[in-house]
Amino acid sequence: MSERKFFVGGNFKMNGNKSSLADIVANLNKIDCPNTDVVVAPPSIYLQYLSASITNQVKVASQNCYKVAKGAYTGEISPDMLKDMGIEWVILGHSERRHVFNESNELIGQKVKHAVESGIKIIPCVGEKLDEREAGVTENIVFEQMEMIKNNVSDWSGVVIAYEPVWAIGTGKTATPDQAQEVHDKIRKWLAKNVSDEVAATTRIIYGGSVNASNCKELAKCKDIDGFLVGGASLKPEFNDIVKANA
Repeated sequence: MSERKFFVGGNFKMNGNKSSLADIVANLNKIDCPNTDVVVAPPSIYLQYLSASITNQVKVASQNCYKVAKGAYTGEISPDMLKDMGIEWVILGHSERRHVFNESNELIGQKVKHAVESGIKIIPCVGEKLDEREAGVTENIVFEQMEMIKNNVSDWSGVVIAYEPVWAIGTGKTATPDQAQEVHDKIRKWLAKNVSDEVAATTRIIYGGSVNASNCKELAKCKDIDGFLVGGASLKPEFNDIVKANA
């Protein structure tokens, strides 16, 4: 078993209301898995509601934040605002931010830099689209994304890398354990070469892409997969089973 503590994140995306979230919280409050870090990211309007309702080890994360502390940026929230509300984590560079909202590597890097410097723990996401995998450029794409993250991280202790092949997000398609492990291994070797052996050994790299209760245990057996970033299944009771995948 890896010395890196298992990590499971739940990304609710733009889903939920107070009624459905009350049921989700009731399930989350049943989680008792001290060997796993658990973080869930509701829509920003419900951050305070979940923070006040969760009574156990589960932490709350934001799905996004901006690159500066304050200003005329309508609709955005800053790391300082998250800290002010007791939020410790933020997801950055999710594929939907990249491909739906056209966020560039440069912008994501700026967000990473400001969040880290503000003392927020980050879950930056990397991953390739289907045409990029089929063209054999997965490494090129992932390493370009990793380079922009690396250039903007001053302290790796609060960083959890999420590898999410875009072709497997919300499609029902999941990278096989071998496919996922191969990319995780390459990211870890990239970290060793481009950052340090210590960072490569200690940084958690988690997998995202149609993870569910039926495939999580096989994925969790891979030596370089340190957990999951879960989408749709995080809204269901099976999320609790995914949290225990490494137990």
